[in-house]
Amino acid sequence: MYIVNFINNMENIMNNKKANKGFTLVEIMIVVVIIGLLAAMAIPAFNKVRETAQNKTITNNLRQLASAAEQYFLEEGETAASSGDIIGTDKYVKAMPTAVAGESYTGLFDIEAGFTELSVSKSDGDAVTYSQ
Repeated sequence: MYIVNFINNMENIMNNKKANKGFTLVEIMIVVVIIGLLAAMAIPAFNKVRETAQNKTITNNLRQLASAAEQYFLEEGETAASSGDIIGTDKYVKAMPTAVAGESYTGLFDIEAGFTELSVSKSDGDAVTYSQ
């Protein structure tokens, strides 16, 4: 009799533990709120890093075009360069830089000798300038 009661008590304890496993709705809601707050803080930081990277890429593209124009002026003795003079498979720059933020590099040409800066506008209206 004692053993049967002990086994019944153990079964009751096991059944109660199984029923108590898991998370409550409040605990799950708290976790969801914390994840939401972390995402709300991370998204603006990500956008800032992305914009900075785009600006640096555009500035580097402008620097490469400026360097190619300067090299063209030195080698050819010209005072102005069009895109056809410096961009091509056998020229100073192999291809027109690809847009990373909706900017267009076609408006840069004609470049005059002695220029001090190149500038393009991004699709959001902000201008990125490279100064020598």
